[in-house]
Amino acid sequence: MLITDSDTLADFCADLRDAPYVAVDTEFMREKTYYPRLCLVQLAHGDHFAAVDPLVDDLDMTPLRDMLSDPDQTKVFHAAAGDLEIFLQKTGQVPAPVFDTQIAAVVCGHGEQPGYATLVENLLGFKIDKVSQATDWSRRPLTDRQVEYALGDVTHLCTIYETLRDELESSGRHAWVAEEMAALLEPSRYEVDPRSAWRRIRVRRPTQAALAVLREVAEWRELVAMERDVPRQWVVKDDALAEIAQHQPSDRVQLERVRAMSAQVARGRDGAALLDAVDRALASPEETWPELPERRSPISGHESLVALLQALLRLRCETHGVAMWLVAKRDDLNRIATEEAPDIPAMRGWRRELFGEAALALRDGRLGLTGDGRGVVDVDVE
Repeated sequence: MLITDSDTLADFCADLRDAPYVAVDTEFMREKTYYPRLCLVQLAHGDHFAAVDPLVDDLDMTPLRDMLSDPDQTKVFHAAAGDLEIFLQKTGQVPAPVFDTQIAAVVCGHGEQPGYATLVENLLGFKIDKVSQATDWSRRPLTDRQVEYALGDVTHLCTIYETLRDELESSGRHAWVAEEMAALLEPSRYEVDPRSAWRRIRVRRPTQAALAVLREVAEWRELVAMERDVPRQWVVKDDALAEIAQHQPSDRVQLERVRAMSAQVARGRDGAALLDAVDRALASPEETWPELPERRSPISGHESLVALLQALLRLRCETHGVAMWLVAKRDDLNRIATEEAPDIPAMRGWRRELFGEAALALRDGRLGLTGDGRGVVDVDVE
């Protein structure tokens, strides 16, 4: 069913009011915009399923917003972050409570980062048609095949959720997933700080002055992209901002020499704004410039210790059927090896129980790794 009028949407949401959970998915476009454009919302529970067309003029979305904010009804997503970002933008709040089947699948040992189609095949035993996935969801009218594909993303999601919920119940890992779901509900996770936009852009061997310029021009680009609702790269490319940061042009002639900068942009109002941003950065007090990344001197045996920590991580994750990336990343291992008490996720909650305590023991010589003829095992050496 494709819902295109307010009365039908209100009736459908009323039918699902007492459901313990609702499977939710979205189709959106953001190739030509800064903000994602919501094109379709799919909902399902049991025999009730529908796709809602938010592009219909005068469609009253209040019943849907009320459903998404209902504290007594779990909203089930797969790879929820993108959907939650859109709903935060559209409604001003993150749907709650939520259950992300991708995270749950990782915790239950179904792969490192399983896609929806993979879970359908592995858990339900059939393949889904993904031909419509890359279609233009903003064009109207939608085809029957598009709607059928979109609804499949939530009807199958109900069964996947119930399967993973039972697996979590039997393994006693509900608390693990609850920690991850709580993190998904933090609005700051989805909010963009234009002043921090420079951190996404790589500059080779930067100086503090270069980072100060990069911070200023990247913030300008972010604000312009937001205002115009266009992709960042349509305003100025990353490579151009990195080169501007390194060479710090002082006039339009120098700006035109930036390789990734078009002459038209350099000569126009955006070029003038970029030059103003460069001047603003260089005129700011040096003590306010970003710090250079800390370069640590190589520590004797550091790489060997990190390799041991990685082996322990793999051992613990394989034993418990959990994806390694969810427990700790390479930078986390570096910090465990070099910091007395690193403030990282691996040292909190279920991650500390699974890996963090053992990692500290290995680092401090209280735990060892050895072979037992079949593989690697850890042994207490105290």
